[in-house]
Amino acid sequence: MKAVIIMGSKSDLDYCKKIAEKITQFGIECVLRVASAHKTPEKVLEIIREHEKDDVVFVTVAGRSNALSGFVDANTHKPVIASPPYSDKFGGADIFSSIRMPSGVAPMLVLEAENTALAVAKIFAMKNEMMREKVIQFQEEKREEIYKADDEMR
Repeated sequence: MKAVIIMGSKSDLDYCKKIAEKITQFGIECVLRVASAHKTPEKVLEIIREHEKDDVVFVTVAGRSNALSGFVDANTHKPVIASPPYSDKFGGADIFSSIRMPSGVAPMLVLEAENTALAVAKIFAMKNEMMREKVIQFQEEKREEIYKADDEMR
């Protein structure tokens, strides 16, 4: 089980590190790469070919015009999760480039590093009982946080 995080530029590294940290907490190997669908499409294809033979989920991180997620999805049969970093610069409107995809191109869109990691884990949990148990435990811990917060309000 491996997650390959492809970021459109190194400026996305801090956000990608947060995603990678959360993914590794589920016990999933994580690889960070940099390639741009606009500037280095051949490099993106090279990364896909390098990892596609593995049990892998691709996570794409690109802001502004997110061609990366659609490009990766159109060139692999593996799951692709688009996890664009939020930007106040455009009032969040750049998210639209991650939502509207051409027909036959279907990367999943998940915002927030922790939720992206959970989505990766849930994909692997479909075939891996140990991962399923980790997901269930994670969800239970999140429920407990709410119960604890409610108890503290009393």
